[in-house]
Amino acid sequence: MIVCVCRRISDREIARHARAGMSFDEIQFELGVATQCGCCESCARDVVAQCSATRPVAALHNEVTAQPVQLANSIRESKAWNSSLHSQAA
Repeated sequence: MIVCVCRRISDREIARHARAGMSFDEIQFELGVATQCGCCESCARDVVAQCSATRPVAALHNEVTAQPVQLANSIRESKAWNSSLHSQAA
C-alpha cells in the first residue's frame, strides 16, 4: 500500500529499508518519506517499528566466520591490482 502519497513510497519499500537495519530518520533521509505534507509520518513510523521488532538485523544473529575472497585471474593480473594487496590475499 502507498504510505506516502507525496513521494509515492509504499509500505514494502519502507519495510525493506527497516529490515536492513535503518532507523526512521535514516529512511526518511533516504526515501524522503514524511518530508512534504507530513500526513504519513505516523503510519511510516509504525511500519518501521513493526519491521524492526519482528526482523532484527541479520548480521547481529548470524555469526559467520570470515571467508577469504578468491579473485579471478583477470583481476589478479590487472595492472590496476596492487601487488602488495595481492600478496596479502594469497
